[in-house]
Amino acid sequence: MSNPDLFTGKLVHLTAEDPETVAKPYCEWGRDTEFSRYLDSNPPFTFSEKKWKEWMEKDLEKTDNHFFSIRTLDGNQLIGFVALFELYWQHGDTMVAIALGPHEYWGRGYGTDAMNLMLRYAFTELNLRRVSLIVFEYNQRGIRSYQKNGFVEEGRVRGAMLRDGKRWDFIWMGAMREDWMRIQQESLRAS
Repeated sequence: MSNPDLFTGKLVHLTAEDPETVAKPYCEWGRDTEFSRYLDSNPPFTFSEKKWKEWMEKDLEKTDNHFFSIRTLDGNQLIGFVALFELYWQHGDTMVAIALGPHEYWGRGYGTDAMNLMLRYAFTELNLRRVSLIVFEYNQRGIRSYQKNGFVEEGRVRGAMLRDGKRWDFIWMGAMREDWMRIQQESLRAS
């Protein structure tokens, strides 16, 4: 076994958090409209700390989601979250969502590392065969990050979203277990 800690990567580790710990930062990130526009196709809106806490305590536990906070290895800073949802066990498929809150962590490999950890969990522990996501056409940084982990474009919903007077596509991307494993092997050979 090359890495005995399943939830620790090169830059981040995935954690479970108490709702009291994450309610305030999640609330603050939600007030950032740039963050909201990368996360959701709905118009930006905010939740109170109380609503975040309630969601974490009640709604999240009712589902078959696998929800983790993302913390840096250096300083243990809470910087985001990543989750598997809509698990179709009989097919071995799921969806993934990821978000980094503080802008200073964007474009520096933290999201790519966190996604790699989530894919490792999905493929090696949950024995899934495909992980899918939807990304907005204007999120080119996200698309490049996903491609580094083996995601490929599988389809588009053309002009699905109106933002700032322009129509943008929803891009469906998927990562297959065998593609992700090939990337891991190539990475090991290169190091």
